[in-house]
Amino acid sequence: MANILAIVGRPNVGKSTLFNRLIEKKQAIMDNASGVTRDRHYGQCEWNGKIFTVIDTGGYVEGSDDIFEEAIRSQVKEALEEASAIAFMVDCEVGLHALDQDFVAIIREIDKPIYIVANKADTPEKELNSSEFYALGLDAEILPVCSTSGSGTGDLLDKLVDHFEGEQESEKESLPKIAIVGRPNVGKSSFINALLGEERTIVTDVAGTTRDAIDTHYNRFGKDFMLTDTAGIRKKSKVHEDIEFYSVLRAIQAIQNSDVSVVMLDATQGLESQDMNIIGLSHKYKKGTIIMINKWDLFEKETQTAEEYRKFLQEKLGPLSYIPIIFTSVISKQRIFQAIELALKVYEDKTTKITTSQLNAKLLKDIERYPPPAVRGHYIKIKYITQLPTTGVTFAFFTNFPQYIKEAYQRYLTNKIRDHFGFEGVPITVVFRKK
Repeated sequence: MANILAIVGRPNVGKSTLFNRLIEKKQAIMDNASGVTRDRHYGQCEWNGKIFTVIDTGGYVEGSDDIFEEAIRSQVKEALEEASAIAFMVDCEVGLHALDQDFVAIIREIDKPIYIVANKADTPEKELNSSEFYALGLDAEILPVCSTSGSGTGDLLDKLVDHFEGEQESEKESLPKIAIVGRPNVGKSSFINALLGEERTIVTDVAGTTRDAIDTHYNRFGKDFMLTDTAGIRKKSKVHEDIEFYSVLRAIQAIQNSDVSVVMLDATQGLESQDMNIIGLSHKYKKGTIIMINKWDLFEKETQTAEEYRKFLQEKLGPLSYIPIIFTSVISKQRIFQAIELALKVYEDKTTKITTSQLNAKLLKDIERYPPPAVRGHYIKIKYITQLPTTGVTFAFFTNFPQYIKEAYQRYLTNKIRDHFGFEGVPITVVFRKK
């Protein structure tokens, strides 16, 4: 069994604060409004040489006005099933709450190590007050903590790792990372669920359901990789809630942290300015990119419509037309696996290293046939080319006059690199150095 800790409890007891403390990142969104955390949210913690997964969950509640209440309860129960140890969080400031007592009925059904984590114990008096949670009747140790300052979390971790087996490799860092991004309501969460064949993330028709970036380990085509579902990215002028603002930041961070971005568009809405902004972000951060046209089954088609649509998009993309386009329907699962296969192909191209001998054998012939134009009587001679060991795909051209290489000739060289070596969906940077 994997080493997994689930943090559960009623709303507003500090679950996300503890989650961020344990994974040492501000990854989960924290806000005083209840119901901010909706989906299961995964992170990784290392303590005493053991690496384990931490799951943050939404606040468990019944009988509220939140339309996501039932879905959140389902997510919490799934997290409890996945976990190998459970941190049941309560609030020392508020004391024993009726919702805590309601949740005990759920916890009692779970035959796993449980710790009652009494949060907000930032004074000796509050720490003493934590003993009132014995009234919950659980056979569980009470551990006072203050997740904001970190007080008591070391003792909690010491207890928890006793239940975890061996050491796990930190596989997440080494696996290819594919982020699913796009405007709200284009079908990102439905795409993840269709791939996984289960309700891994909450899916509704309400724009903005996914607020945090949600990571999922996935295996397909004999390869392991991470899929990240993200909040819909809207224009700044349409972001009114603080929570949604931070969701957008998480989505942008997901692009920054990814290797490949799958930018999902709604076929019935076409390519809008915000789509271009998202594609531009992926290009700016030097990420591999594919464009996934979803809801293609709803688009009224004529002969050659897909090809015409593709040409239309490529014209609008201009210099970003190197990005491959695939037409899908998540509802009917049409080409959804081909979309992931394409994203993995882009990742392979992005991590490909071309030898200096291969580059020079191909490109020097192209340069000889079409040399860079002379500037002010200076004849430009490119001597050789090499690929630089950078995170993005970068090629260095060594020449006698690097300052005189025009932008049009840079585009010519980039296109020739693509002609010979592919790099579909991968931004290419060319630099010129003095030789």
